[in-house]
Amino acid sequence: MIILAIDTTETTAAAALTDGETPIASRAVTGTLTHSETMLPIILELLKSSGITPDEVELFACSAGPGSFTGVRIGVSLIKGLAFGRNTAGGAKIPCSGVSALEALAYNLRDLTGDIIACPVMDARRGRFYNALFAVSGGAVTRLCADRAVTSDELAAELAGQYADRPVCLCGGGTALAAAAFSGSDNVKPAPEGLVHQSGVSVAVCAYRDFIGARKFVRDDLTLAPVYLRPPQAEQTLSQYINPKDSQV
Repeated sequence: MIILAIDTTETTAAAALTDGETPIASRAVTGTLTHSETMLPIILELLKSSGITPDEVELFACSAGPGSFTGVRIGVSLIKGLAFGRNTAGGAKIPCSGVSALEALAYNLRDLTGDIIACPVMDARRGRFYNALFAVSGGAVTRLCADRAVTSDELAAELAGQYADRPVCLCGGGTALAAAAFSGSDNVKPAPEGLVHQSGVSVAVCAYRDFIGARKFVRDDLTLAPVYLRPPQAEQTLSQYINPKDSQV
């Protein structure tokens, strides 16, 4: 199955073409250009270098959130546009998978040896992390909790209470912040440098395993949508004026 997968949820713009779980071509760029300027040229480069046409793609995938509100919208909109009007050989709409950005980050660690806890962390601002926990062993990635927004104190207490006897690997854009906050925990360490940030291949593998399994992420060009754990800041600010008693902290 030919998969085109992208991630625009943080500062790294990542994309990949895979055949199932086997990488064909991939690229990740961290720079000053916005993802709206960066991602489409990367995709066109990958298609050209691999000799694959958009019509040969059988599954379009992106990280649908959480993450940067603008970045999430860019990624979802781009995948919806690439998949728009395309059908499978059987006439059904081409599938689009909007995977959890946190789960895709956990897949970065799938080839590490031993039994570890993957702890993806993304800076959610205001002293919080977007986070979820995953058990990683023998190439399998098993979710342990739902995606959430937690404070560093809440996460530190959970790791110290439930996972003190397991090695915990941090990954994601919040890794440096989390590593500093958890510096007193001997079992909590950043992932190896090449596994910290977003990977298009990891998004593709996450989407592929879900597609042949539970299909919790499978949508199409009409139903694919961003997934937010909290309202965008503009919406929160507006809410403070309309319903001051209901405003979120």
